[in-house]
Order: sequence, then structure tokens, then C-alpha cells
Amino acid sequence: MKLRHHPVQPFVVALVCALLLAASDALARDTPTMMGSGEVEQMDAARAAIQAKDWQRAINELDAAVKVDPRNADAHNLLGYSHRKKATPDLARAFAHYKLALEIDPQHKSAHEYIGEAYLMDRRPAEARKHLAELARLCGNQTCEEYVDLAGAIDEYKAKNPD
Repeated sequence: MKLRHHPVQPFVVALVCALLLAASDALARDTPTMMGSGEVEQMDAARAAIQAKDWQRAINELDAAVKVDPRNADAHNLLGYSHRKKATPDLARAFAHYKLALEIDPQHKSAHEYIGEAYLMDRRPAEARKHLAELARLCGNQTCEEYVDLAGAIDEYKAKNPD
């Protein structure tokens, strides 16, 4: 028995490749938001508490979220932010959470911005400038919100603390 070989039309190959690429792109975009309903509720509650400047409630919600998913870079970033914004900032905890967020996701722009601001609070502007340079690289420009905010904070720091 002889098998016949049917040539595959080039457009069929191109179509299949395009569909595979589209499917993988959709999966990649959805991956960061694939949280359980409890974790989504905790993150939403934490964001509401941050909006209300209720730092302890935000910390409680975010602590619960990282217990469910210790590799949630957004939760660690917001924990750092909440510890930094408290009436009595806890910079040690803020730095620990920002560093975890960046270990999990080295391209997390908000974590780079916020850790830079924490370095300014800790009177370490050279470290803040390193994160500003990383934001320029990640953004591909100097106009993304995180870059603009950190650059403004650095300028304000320099104006208040001339060398």
C-alpha cells in the first residue's frame, strides 16, 4: 500500500501558526490575574483600604493574600507601599516586600518606583537613581508614569537636600 503525500498549503501553515501565537499571547496576559476568588477579594479590599489610607487594614488583607500566594508580586509591592505610608513608616518591612516583589517580577515598574521612593526616605538617593535608570530601561522612555513620579521625587529630594 502506497501512501500519498499531500502538500500543505502555505496559508494553512500560516493560519495554524497565527492561531497558536494568539492563544499563547492570550494565556500570557491572563496568567498574572489567575487568582482564586478569595485572593481577588483580598486584593480588592486591600486596594480600597489603601485608597482610604487605612494602612493597617491594607496590611492585614495583603498579608492574607500572600499567605494564599506567596509569589504575588503585586501583593508584596502593595505591602511595601502600605508599610512605607503608615504614620510611623516601617522601612525595613517596606524594603523586604519591595525586594520580594522585584525578585518575583524584576520588571515590576511600580515596585521600582516605590522602592526608589523608600530609598529617598532612607536618605539613599544613589539607590533611588539606580531604580530610575531601570525604569527608563523598562519603559523604553522617560515618560511612563512610574519614571515621571520617581524622577519628580528625586528632584524634590535634591531641592530639599542640596549636596
